[in-house]
Amino acid sequence: MESIQATKQRFGIIGNSTGLNRAIEKAIQVSPTDISVLVTGESGVGKESIPKIIHSLSHRKHGKYIAVNCGAIPEGTIDSELFGHEKGAFTGATATREGYFEVADGGTIFLDEVGELPLTTQVRLLRVLENGEFIKVGSSKVQKTNVRIVAATNVNMFEAIKKEKFREDLYYRLSTIEINLPPLRERKEDIHILFRKFASDFALKYKMPTVKLDDEAVKMLQNYRFNGNIRQLRNVAEQISVLEENRQITAQKLSEYLPSGGSNLPAVINKSKSESDFSSEREILYKVLFDMKADLNDLKKLTMELMKNGSSKDIQKDNESLIQKIYGEDDENSQAEYEYEDLSKDTLEVLSIPEKTTAEKAKEDKYHFAEEIEEEETLSLHDKELELIKKSLERHNGKRKLAAEELGISERTLYRKIKQFDL
Repeated sequence: MESIQATKQRFGIIGNSTGLNRAIEKAIQVSPTDISVLVTGESGVGKESIPKIIHSLSHRKHGKYIAVNCGAIPEGTIDSELFGHEKGAFTGATATREGYFEVADGGTIFLDEVGELPLTTQVRLLRVLENGEFIKVGSSKVQKTNVRIVAATNVNMFEAIKKEKFREDLYYRLSTIEINLPPLRERKEDIHILFRKFASDFALKYKMPTVKLDDEAVKMLQNYRFNGNIRQLRNVAEQISVLEENRQITAQKLSEYLPSGGSNLPAVINKSKSESDFSSEREILYKVLFDMKADLNDLKKLTMELMKNGSSKDIQKDNESLIQKIYGEDDENSQAEYEYEDLSKDTLEVLSIPEKTTAEKAKEDKYHFAEEIEEEETLSLHDKELELIKKSLERHNGKRKLAAEELGISERTLYRKIKQFDL
């Protein structure tokens, strides 16, 4: 059996972290068998190296090795790509085509981003894994293939299964052996080694001296999160190699090439921001309550004026906006039709309120408005309105038109009040 170090040299794998060595060791051990393997890990960790190791060390090494990026093939054509199609199977199928499973017979297929496969394709793939059978698109003939499947994904498969985006039975068939490649942030001891390798390669490629990091820059590089993993580290090394004239890189200069948000430090919740949001919501709530209180006071004030002075058109005009705000617009005409005509003498007698005595007036001061509200709390607008409507209807023997004219409101409004009060 080939050693881990020999395998890393053969396939150009750099690093000595425990997680990386364990993944390579599992790949070497599983290579002689035909067991299906699922390689997991974040994007950019180098998952494509594992299936190459498995194929090269297996008895299929002389067969074909085909790598398929499942996420890059459109859903409508992926079945044709994998399993082939017959002539005329669909528009544009001008000839019979062999699929990857037919071409790779006796070899290995690497299905990258297998979590992106459509559910219909997953059913076909499950059949291949179970008995090696598949059917071309547009055909009824069952064909056999002898391929080894190695799949890879950066998707959380259990979440995908829970959301019904991936078949659970297919997952367990693919993951007979699961090999996980750790992210770069868990391989801190390998980060500087990889950077030096990339810097050396780019110096040779662009025919320029190799860039080097000082001690502070090395610490900064090792503490950076690298969400893009090895791919991102390679890009950083290439940018610095091409753009920097000074080949000795400081931490300050390196920070210009590391996007913010890649630190390994835990995130801190901005409490002041949340408190200010709560304060803002509280102020809005207070404002709404104060506006409601002001509207209620205006309504009481208007009612008092109507009850004291009758219902002149001047009062209606002066308080038109308030009346519309309180009673809303008419359903049919979208305009307020609540006209306040002069009430009859009998009605005014019902509404008459004795004037305040001199002693009561003497009590009024700059807080008289608050006292007025306190006294008016005993009034019931609902009861007074109900009493007026009843008396007017009785006086006119139930004739709504005459009663409405006496009350100074439209007949439609009176009808609505009758329904509202169940008169």
